[in-house]
Parts: sequence; structure tokens; C-alpha cells
Amino acid sequence: MFFAKPGEYEPCGMFTWGHALLLSITILCIIIALHFSKKCNHEQVKKIIKISTIVLWIVEIIKIIFNLSVGLVKEPNHYVPLYYCSIILYAGILSSFCKGTLKKIGDVFIAVGALVGGSFFLSCPNTSIAMYPLWHFLSIQSFFFHGTMVYLGILVHITDYVDLKLSDINYYASIIFVMLIISYFANKALDTNFMFISKNFPGTPVDVIYQLTGKAFTAVMCFLHMTLPFALVYPLRRLAVRYYERKRA
Repeated sequence: MFFAKPGEYEPCGMFTWGHALLLSITILCIIIALHFSKKCNHEQVKKIIKISTIVLWIVEIIKIIFNLSVGLVKEPNHYVPLYYCSIILYAGILSSFCKGTLKKIGDVFIAVGALVGGSFFLSCPNTSIAMYPLWHFLSIQSFFFHGTMVYLGILVHITDYVDLKLSDINYYASIIFVMLIISYFANKALDTNFMFISKNFPGTPVDVIYQLTGKAFTAVMCFLHMTLPFALVYPLRRLAVRYYERKRA
């Protein structure tokens, strides 16, 4: 079952007891990890990001090999890492191994995109447990992957590793823009739907946007990708900062 091919077992399904179990385990692991790392200094946080990035790349490569081995070669959507949550793989490299502007881009994505993208997937995991049973590798891998995103996103905030400012939307938008450009042309060439900007995705919030926007769907999706996550995280960050400042006063 752990490496079963698609269709061999009944999928776990979203919003089931299996989903609740995986979500509960993931949240518990995030809480435990934050408990032991909340007092880390910036150098230690950077090391955690570096190790996490390497581990995420390893599990992503295993996922790619699995999907190719079960005959999904002609379906790049299943194995090419060109989705919103895939950006953590590249942002982690920028944050861990680069300096200056490139490092800043990686740091800001972790503070914004990793937190929002990871949280959304955990609540609506429409690409893993919707296809595979509870204890399948890809089900567990997806929750580990996105749980790590949420953990890193929270960690950089509570340790002040990233002091998010309004102007940082430029750093966030820049990495999203590059991903969108690559995805757009890949979708045209391969008839794929990377970043969910070229086709509808029924059964998800993308479907609502698709129905409302019509021909403007791609433009609207790109705009939302580049702005909405930052618009969600930034005010929450400012509220949290003000709360703790008043608490210390």
C-alpha cells in the first residue's frame, strides 16, 4: 500500500477521518517542532531552513521518481515542481545559500508563501489523499512537505528572522512572477495547468474564480498569486507585533 499505484486502493479522501488524522498528526508535529526551536537565534534558524530545504528536495525527488515509475511520464502535472507550493524548494535555496536580494526574496517567500500555501493545502489536500489511501507514501509526503512549510513560515516570524515590511511585497511578487512566467509557457507547450493559471480545477476555490472571471481567469489568478498571500500575512504580522509590544510595555 505504501507505494501502490493510483487506483489500486480506495483514496483516503478529503474531509474524512483519515484527513483529520493526518492533519492532527501534522499540527502536533508543528507544535512540538516550534516548542524546541522558538528560542533559536538567527544563525540557528538559517541552519534549520537549510536542512529543511535539503530534506524537502529529497522527498520531492522520491515523489518524482515514484510518479515516473507508475507510468505518469505523459502527465507532467504529477511530477514537475511548478506549483505554488513548489516555490518553497527554490525559495529555500535562495534563503539558505544566497546573499543580498536573492536571500531576501527567499526569506520573504518563506514568511508569506510557505505559511499561506502550506496552510491552505493542509486544509484542502486535493492532490494527494484525493488519489491515494491514508498510509500511502504520497499522502504522508504531502502532509510532511506542507507541514514543514507551515513550520518554517511560523518559525521565521516568532524568531524575528524575517521582519516583514510593506515594501517586501516586491520581493514576494518577484519570485511569484518568475514562477508564473515559466508556468504560463510550460502550460502552453505541455497542455498542463501549473500554478492553476491556465485551466479550471473543479472542486476547489479555483473553480469559483474560473466561473466568475471567464476570459480574464489567467490574469486574475496571476494577480491573486502575487498579492493575496501577502495581503493576508502582512496585517496579521503587524497585529501580532503591536500585541507583543503592548504586552511588554
